[in-house]
Amino acid sequence: MKYIHVDSVEPGEHLGKTIFASSGAILLSKDVQLTVFMINTLRRIGVTMLYIKDPNLADVEILDVISEETKQLVMKRMGETFDSIRSGKEINSRSFSISIDQLLEEVMKNKDVLIQLSDIRTKDNEMYVHATNVCMMSVLVGIEMGLSPGQLKELAIGGLLHDIGKIEYSCDDGSEDLRRHHTWRGFDVIKNKREYSLLIAHVAFQHHEHVDGEGLPRKLTGEQIHLYAKIVAVANVYDNLLFDLSQGRRMLPHEACEHLMALSGTKLDHEVLTHFLKTISVYPTGTSVRLSTKETGVVVGQHRGLPGRPIVRIVRQDANIKELEVKEMDLAKLTTVFIEQVLV
Repeated sequence: MKYIHVDSVEPGEHLGKTIFASSGAILLSKDVQLTVFMINTLRRIGVTMLYIKDPNLADVEILDVISEETKQLVMKRMGETFDSIRSGKEINSRSFSISIDQLLEEVMKNKDVLIQLSDIRTKDNEMYVHATNVCMMSVLVGIEMGLSPGQLKELAIGGLLHDIGKIEYSCDDGSEDLRRHHTWRGFDVIKNKREYSLLIAHVAFQHHEHVDGEGLPRKLTGEQIHLYAKIVAVANVYDNLLFDLSQGRRMLPHEACEHLMALSGTKLDHEVLTHFLKTISVYPTGTSVRLSTKETGVVVGQHRGLPGRPIVRIVRQDANIKELEVKEMDLAKLTTVFIEQVLV
């Protein structure tokens, strides 16, 4: 598969990964042959990037930390949870807990897989996909930092619910009233739920605090910010850099990683960030790149210890013999070859 912009998709190509709605329902199934109408509809609902099948990359497997089935289940339970809060009903904490246990089990099993945030987002599902990704990334960082199973579950719940205050938060007049900030709203919602610890409420409360004391809502510094909130803060910023247009131009993963490093010790905790960067695929599998050799190819493999040095497949048409020439370049071994540009 290749990961390309929706404007580069041609009618007749086949979708590589399923697109889900916020409820977890399938909007468009993997393997479907795309039509002009489907492509235009994807643009209309806010899809920008998607996976497309490529016969030259048929053997390339996109490894995910959690399966599509688990993502679908978690998003469904999140939708139910948010609906309960909107209507003032009790949260079905048991079903929510079961979905989190399933997510944790898969993350633990796939903890050595580098994160590739390649979910196909729509205006309808973006809040749920964002929360699921923040949760997944936070748990992987927690594993790196040696947190216990109980702590990982608290962190996972905090990651999923970190933006829960947004479902009640509405401020169109630019007011800086901190009591209206979604972190206060989220804290107020979670702290009143007996099934969740106060630490989980503090993730919603503190994930916009900065270690230099310039964050919101209380301008906490360093050790005043709980570790869970520091972890969720890094995951939250990274996901927003890749997908949230309110941040400005959407960044590519390698650009986002550089941006995060520039925030180390000011906006983000240095130790947490160091662990986070070990879990990220800087050049995700399926990405088209141009090398310093001026050859273009597609990333087909990763190295856990060297996320910035992937394996790149070069496919060329030999005009004389009318056959495809295929070679793979392992940048972990070819130390003088570099990725010059990501092609989107």
